[in-house]
Amino acid sequence: MEWLLIGVIVAAALLKVFDDRIPRAVYRGLLALGLLLPLAATAFAIWMLWDRAVGWTEVGLLVGMYLATGLGTTLGYHRLVTHRSFEAGPVVKGVFLALGAMAVQGKAINWAAWHLKHHAASDREGDPHSPLEGFFHAHVGWILKPTPAERERYCKRLLRDPVVTFVDRTSMLWVLLGLALPFAIAGWAGLLWGGLVRIAVGNHLTFAINSVCHVFGKQPFETGDESRNNWLMGTIGLGEGWHNNHHAFPSMAYHGMSFRQPDLTGAVIRLLERIGLAWNVKVPPPAAVERRRRTNATSVA
Repeated sequence: MEWLLIGVIVAAALLKVFDDRIPRAVYRGLLALGLLLPLAATAFAIWMLWDRAVGWTEVGLLVGMYLATGLGTTLGYHRLVTHRSFEAGPVVKGVFLALGAMAVQGKAINWAAWHLKHHAASDREGDPHSPLEGFFHAHVGWILKPTPAERERYCKRLLRDPVVTFVDRTSMLWVLLGLALPFAIAGWAGLLWGGLVRIAVGNHLTFAINSVCHVFGKQPFETGDESRNNWLMGTIGLGEGWHNNHHAFPSMAYHGMSFRQPDLTGAVIRLLERIGLAWNVKVPPPAAVERRRRTNATSVA
């Protein structure tokens, strides 16, 4: 298993050090390596289950690290800094952005730029990851293409934010910390389940919002694109799978709009607001919700 860790670190380090100064083909190769190695580790972990049952420590690390780093992506990267769905102080912002970087979702400002570009041209020409170019392209293929993040165009305000730029510059440090923590707790088994398997699960659940949630599910709101609410992705994706809701009201803090739509990220934002660590939480007025609602919601099985 040691070679899997070394491969992840080498691929991530090369991407961080050389960034845009290496040939695009090499860059895409390193990205592919970074995507494939966690999947290989997951296959190895599944194979190990035939030999012995996984322990509670490993399960706890997988679930705990997934929830923590997943909230870093959904709450920190997505709802806080990309859409400004609520406001928080520098400590809360820094903690959740660091957790998002541990999820190996890339630099925070790049993530925000690509996501805002997606909203600006959702399922039209210019959308970086529309399923109209193929399901694989929407899921992960777009990452391997040399498309610029357009940070200056979409994220000028983030480039002036000292907390965001600090985490953005030090993203590799947080990736390594996200691997070191489970290793320190449970050694190689901890690294496998709380590090590499967690990265594979978290990445592909996040990717599935771009692919699955633009193909399968319901469209209660008229958004002019193929965004859909998917119950499974809404539940295991920490609330991000209520994607049609999100496209109808991008700055909405709570993507789940009823008790039938579980949204763990929204619940954490509510808790932060209740204890005074979040404020100016954005919620659409009921009249606006009704105006956007379709007469007959469509679905795809």
